[in-house]
Amino acid sequence: MITTLLADDHVLVRQGLRSLLEHAGFQVLGEASNGREAVTQVGQLHPDVAILDLGMPVLNGVDAAREIIRTSGAATKVILLTMYTEPSYVVAALSAGVHGYVLKSRAAANLIEAIHEVQQGNTYLSPDISRSVIDTIRADDKPEAEPLSGRERQVLQLVAEGMSTKAIAEVLSISVKTAESHRTRIMQKLDIHDTASLVLYAIRRGIIQP
Repeated sequence: MITTLLADDHVLVRQGLRSLLEHAGFQVLGEASNGREAVTQVGQLHPDVAILDLGMPVLNGVDAAREIIRTSGAATKVILLTMYTEPSYVVAALSAGVHGYVLKSRAAANLIEAIHEVQQGNTYLSPDISRSVIDTIRADDKPEAEPLSGRERQVLQLVAEGMSTKAIAEVLSISVKTAESHRTRIMQKLDIHDTASLVLYAIRRGIIQP
């Protein structure tokens, strides 16, 4: 039996997905409401497949996927489940090592197939977005280079979500001084000097969703 973990900040979505997966014969080991919880639970439960929403609080799906793949040694396959069809999101997800990208509007039709495909070592994209991604790659329309480290992206997301430096330190289990240093370094790297502009940058780069 293939084991799975669900991560989405909407309870009703998780309940619907659990019902779909269990009806198809998969075992759901756990549920998470944000990306940070998902990373922790994968480390504890070791599911075969983690199904993550892209636009989660605290840690978005792409960065959570990157952490899961790094820490699990690819033992856990990651599928992103999202409403976003833009090629830039898909290319960023694939660059992070994601094994599947499924549209929420097509979850009932595509998710089960996606799980089987990634378990066999393949990459799965919902048919509705495959062509746009191929066209983007052929056009050599590469995404803008990422100037921030993984930790800095995590701090940026929390800043953009309105967290104080103290709260960020608590979430990431770092000192307040370290959290402040990360924030200062982010602003220096991006040449951005106010929080509103940081939020706009985070939205533009897909770190948070508007």
